Order: sequence, then C-alpha cells, then structure tokens
Amino acid sequence: MDVPTHRGRQFRFAALGIILLTVAIRLPSLLHPKPIDSEAMYSVVANEIVECGRPYIDAVERKPPLLFWTYAAIFKVAGEFNWKALHVVALVWTLCAMAGLYLVGRELFDRKTGLIAAFFYGVFQPWLTWKNLSFDSEMLMNLPIIWAWAIAFRRSSSRLRPELFAAGVLLGAAFLLKQPAAIATVPLGIYLLLPSYRVSRSLTRMNSIIQAAMLTTGFFLALGLVTIVLWKQGILHDAFYWTIADHDVPHVFWQKGIVITLTFLGVCLPLAIGAIMACRDKSEIWAGRTPERTALFGLLMASAIGAAAGARFYPHYYVQLIPPLALLAAPYYARLWSRAIRPPHWLLRPAVTYAWLGLTVIAFSIEHWTGLAQRRLPSEAGRYLSTHSRPDDRIFVWGQTPEIYLDAYRRPASRYITTFPLTGYVFGGPITGLDTRSRILPGAWTNLERDFARHPPIYIVDIQSDKTAQYPVKNFPILAKLLAERYRPVAHTAEGVIYRMR
Repeated sequence: MDVPTHRGRQFRFAALGIILLTVAIRLPSLLHPKPIDSEAMYSVVANEIVECGRPYIDAVERKPPLLFWTYAAIFKVAGEFNWKALHVVALVWTLCAMAGLYLVGRELFDRKTGLIAAFFYGVFQPWLTWKNLSFDSEMLMNLPIIWAWAIAFRRSSSRLRPELFAAGVLLGAAFLLKQPAAIATVPLGIYLLLPSYRVSRSLTRMNSIIQAAMLTTGFFLALGLVTIVLWKQGILHDAFYWTIADHDVPHVFWQKGIVITLTFLGVCLPLAIGAIMACRDKSEIWAGRTPERTALFGLLMASAIGAAAGARFYPHYYVQLIPPLALLAAPYYARLWSRAIRPPHWLLRPAVTYAWLGLTVIAFSIEHWTGLAQRRLPSEAGRYLSTHSRPDDRIFVWGQTPEIYLDAYRRPASRYITTFPLTGYVFGGPITGLDTRSRILPGAWTNLERDFARHPPIYIVDIQSDKTAQYPVKNFPILAKLLAERYRPVAHTAEGVIYRMR
C-alpha cells in the first residue's frame, strides 16, 4: 500500500504545483485595477444590461449574447466596475479549462498525461502578450469546447450515449460566446461517424448516426433557447445582424498574419514539436487511439481556420489553438519526461525542455508585468469626466476607445460605444488608400441623433482630434455641426479634446 500512497501524494503535489503556477502566471491580471484590452468593450455592454438595457440596441458590439450575459452576471453579483472579481473569474475559468484537459488526457492515456496537458494550457494560454491575460472571448469559448470533447472522449458502455446531448449544448454555448467556436463541432461530429470509432467501441453504423444526432440536437437546442430569449427581448434581428451579418472581410492582412503566425509557432514551439513527435511515432504512442488522434487533428485544423477566418490575425485569436496542441503534445512529453523513450535530439532532453519551459514562463511574466504596469492609471479624459460630471450624466466618445466610459464611471449617450458603424472603420489596422465611407451602416447617424435626443451627452470626447486622425470630426457634418452649435471645448487631454454642452 505504500507505493500507491506515495504516487497519490506525488500526484496531489504536482496538481497543486500546476494550480499555483497558473495563479502566479495570472497574478498580473489579478492585481490590475482596470479592464484589460477588450474587457472594456464587453464591460460597457454588460453594464448597460445590468442597468436594464439590451445588447445590440442600447450598446452595440459584435460578439454573441452569451458573452455579454456572462459579464453582466459577474457585475450583477460583484458590482459594476469590479475588475478584481472579473479577473478572479478569469482565473477560475482557466483552471476549469485545465481540469477538462486533464480529464481528456487521463481518459486517453493516464493521469500524468492529463496533468501535462493542463500544465501546457496554463503556461501557453496567455502566450506572449499581456492582452492575452484578458477574459476574452477565445478564453471563454475554450472552456465549453474542452468539456464537450471530454464528454465525447469518455468511455461508455451505452450505445446511444445520451451524454453527447450535453456535449452538443456545450458546443452551442461556445458558439454563443464566440462565433468561430461553432467549427469545433464539425470534427467532433465526424469523429462519431468514423469507422475506426465504431470498431473501437463495437458500434453499428446506426449507433454512430444516433450519437451524432444527439450531439447535433444539443447544439441546436442551445441556439434555439437563446433565439427565443432574444426574440422575447425584441432584439433577435439586431443580434443576428451584429453577430453574423456584419462580419465581412474587406481586407486580408497577409503580412500581419505571416508575422503573428510565425511568432506563435516560435513562442509555442514546445507544443508544436510535441504534437509533431507524437504523430511521427503514432504506432506506439497513439496505439488503439486512432480515432481520437484523427479527431484532435481535426480540431487543430478547425481551430486554425477559426483563427484565420476574420483575416485580422490578432494574437488572441490563436488562443483557440492551445487546447488541441496541448492534448497532442502531452502524451509525447509524458513518455519523454518519464524516460520511457529517448529524445531524438539534444533539444528534447528532459533537462533542456524543463529549462526551456521555465524560461518561457519567465519571459511571459516579464512581458505581462511590464505591459500592464504601464496601464494601471485611468485615462486622463476619464479622470476629468469623473471629476467634472454627475453620476447620471451621459457622455459620448468619438473613436474606438470604450475604456473612457469605464474610467469616467459614466454611461454612454449612444448605442455606438465604439464608432465603427458611423465611420466604416475596418478592424485589423489602418489600410492605406481605403475610403471607408461606403461601409458606414445605413441609418447609423439617424440612430445617433435619436440616442442623443433621448439622453443628450453632457460631454463629448473627440479622440480623433490630432492632425493624423483617420476620422476627424470635420469629415462628418452632423457631429461637426452639433459640436459647433451646442458644445464648447473645456479640456485637452492625452486622449483628445473634451467638449461640454453649452
């Protein structure tokens, strides 16, 4: 009995160490007193929901509704502007995703492989940039995807596998958190129909079809329930437009895509090497697990398509690649670190890989701490507005800077918390020579005037006031006339000019 007890103690120490390491990695976000990157946009929408507003009508953003409802639930419980609570939830969300990866690794191989998969996710999920510490949509959608796959990979004596219905619901929830998550359903559905899957579980073709139908039914039930909720709220049409229809690809940022992709592969090279090495020796490592290996490669390909679908190649898009890479790499490193196989190159010797991963954690931490340290103070415009306005005053920010609303603790005067519908702004970066006026949303300026009539902005912040601005106010007559006739400049801040109603 001593050996199992000793191994159990080692396992508990290893699990605790991984949890503490994850807390240490995310400590910069836990101590950060502000929203991180895109958390600002989501929080402005969520705060409107807490104040009995509706997404897509009272605050426009292009993510699916479950993301905003999740944020709103956090602020409803913990209070608006409670960034510590938001970042604690992000930590717990990460740990729950790691727990799902552990279950997959344990189900396919053993507990050690599961721990390594969880460890890889904890280290590489916030890869490179401080922005990846945010409670972003990719992190949000990874959790239900991972647990859906954990359910699907679980060994079961049932030929119908009703638990796949729950997996489908989780995948539907993932889609309702971020649109590209829907593609993760495809390889899982194919997995259930693979001949090798049927053989490994002694199933008939009809059994596989029924199981795939279970998964599909769960997915569409989740979508159907949310559709009913949106219809009841009177925002179904707007939700469909902003989450689905308003997602064209006006420009492909090829150069940016190449640079970010190569950076990702370089930074996450241990994962890439592990996945490659595991597949090179698939006859040994993946013996008896051919359908699962095929499915994980399908998930990796689907995730790559999802990351590239928007053609903007933001670093956080690549976070969705971490779960399949971690699961593919973990079994190889489990054997390598237990000395069950010999490394084919000195770079993969256990001592070298330990040092490599340790330096990776240190490098990430330095970038996270330094990046967030420079962004701890509220914006100058936000500080001015919080001092010189009343709590019930509304403000409007002309530009793509929604964090000013949060720094000022004031609600927006318009549904357009970022002004891309009014300008035709293309997400991804400036494009030389592109006139975006043709991309202005029809009726957007009429909506702006109606919003201002309902709750006039006491202050307007012009972020596009410098000489190099892409969208100066003078190019938009309605706003230019409003500022000239009804407002006067009262402050010049680092972010732009602040106007007050006369």
